Amino acid sequence: MAKADNRTKPTEVAPEAFIAAVENKQRRADAEVLLDWFRNVTGLVPRMWGPSLIGYGRYHYTYDTGREGEMFLTGFSPRKANLVIYVMPGYKFETMKEKLARLGKHRLGKSCLYINKLSDIDMDVLREIVTDGVHYMRAKYETWDE
Repeated sequence: MAKADNRTKPTEVAPEAFIAAVENKQRRADAEVLLDWFRNVTGLVPRMWGPSLIGYGRYHYTYDTGREGEMFLTGFSPRKANLVIYVMPGYKFETMKEKLARLGKHRLGKSCLYINKLSDIDMDVLREIVTDGVHYMRAKYETWDE
């Protein structure tokens, strides 16, 4: 099957410009911290994916159906309601339960970690979570560091 035309693609918009336009002052300040924090944790350069996602690295996936595409390894988005941290293997793994218990105030989606503000969580624990997610993705998928 041919590569699917994903809606979420890398763009040429600078992540710094996107963050500067975030209206909520707290969300903007936290996003500025996360921009450099993710770079330091992953060693990867940030890139906008679609209009509102800041991603680090890239991986190629193929579903059982044959659909394939590319997505970022990890990243975040300063949404209106929450900061969203993306760890692509997801948060349902047994090894994540202990880390999530130590993280602080949060909610979960499949690959999304929702937090209100960075001061609600332990950044050292978030580092463990993001690092584990990136290592998992590099072991399982073809990845690029861009």
